[in-house]
Amino acid sequence: MTAKVHVDLPGRAYDILIGPDILAQAGTHIAAMGGRRHICILTDENVAALHLAPLQTAFSDAGLTSDALALPMGEATKCWAQLERSVEWLLTQKVERGDIVVAFGGGVIGDLAGFAAAILRRGVRFVQIPTSLLAQVDSSVGGKTGINSPSGKNLIGVFHQPSLVLADTALLATLTPRDFLSGYGEVVKYGLLGDAAFFDWLEAEGPALAGGDMNARVRAVTRSCQMKADIVQRDETELGDRALLNLGHTFCHALEAATGYSDRLLHGEGVAIGCALAFELSARMGLCSQEDPSRVRAHLRDMGMKVDIRDIQGDLPDAAGLLDLMGQDKKVLDGKLRFVLARGIGEAFMTSDVPREAVLAVLDDALRA
Repeated sequence: MTAKVHVDLPGRAYDILIGPDILAQAGTHIAAMGGRRHICILTDENVAALHLAPLQTAFSDAGLTSDALALPMGEATKCWAQLERSVEWLLTQKVERGDIVVAFGGGVIGDLAGFAAAILRRGVRFVQIPTSLLAQVDSSVGGKTGINSPSGKNLIGVFHQPSLVLADTALLATLTPRDFLSGYGEVVKYGLLGDAAFFDWLEAEGPALAGGDMNARVRAVTRSCQMKADIVQRDETELGDRALLNLGHTFCHALEAATGYSDRLLHGEGVAIGCALAFELSARMGLCSQEDPSRVRAHLRDMGMKVDIRDIQGDLPDAAGLLDLMGQDKKVLDGKLRFVLARGIGEAFMTSDVPREAVLAVLDDALRA
């Protein structure tokens, strides 16, 4: 049941292998890449407790030795202190340029470990072994690495492509329902931004996918990775088409900042709410029919997901405060916010021509709902 997606970047091409029980093959795949036969693993404490022993067994079975550093779990780990800790640990492990660092965890570990690998000795190879749905379908692919700043999310980082991605869909069975559905927010995003037929399929098969259907999970991860690979191949460093992958993210990042990057709002939950808001804004601007945001919200609700700002517990800034937080978004160009909007499901596009008043009205109505 293993699927393969190839990311064809000149001089930096790599494969994404997707399917159940790929973790057991990790040693074989990594040993074939050459380099020193000692592997350094960056992971988090939760993933280490669940999955580190099988990974290290797979390495030893392939004649590799390994050591691991387990960092605290959670978005707060994407900070200068944990980055410094990781880099200094890798240096004590005597990691060389030809060696391989393994990022073993969700999006937080993938982003931080990739950044550490990028700046260590001016760049060492790394392999992504994503353990969450969000990481498997999005953050492990495409080479975005980085950490957060008090000023905003992912504002410090570099592009550094992995050498291999191993997405073991069997590991998704250990996710909590909330974490799984958070990742599903990114899956839905792919259908909404560029594949209406995929969104149709998700409307029909989403419940089975969430319920554990392995064929559905492999198909969803594979299609998401293929869409991202196609976009990254056209625009590796987000000068054009790659910005479409940020559908929902301008709203999402403001909401994440407003909730202190805490468990009040997981990233994929923010993406789902952000997608619903982006479609609402698109409909109000006359770009798509009002049926489209209604359909987006209906599917998210059917999946038991957060849909609206009011689904976030606790106090939030007012509409003007949220708009100010958007001003730190990486997509700001010449001081103007750029939004990913849609002419319909599967028809996203980037624009800076969005009246401030329209955004404020959408946010204000969402906060009052």
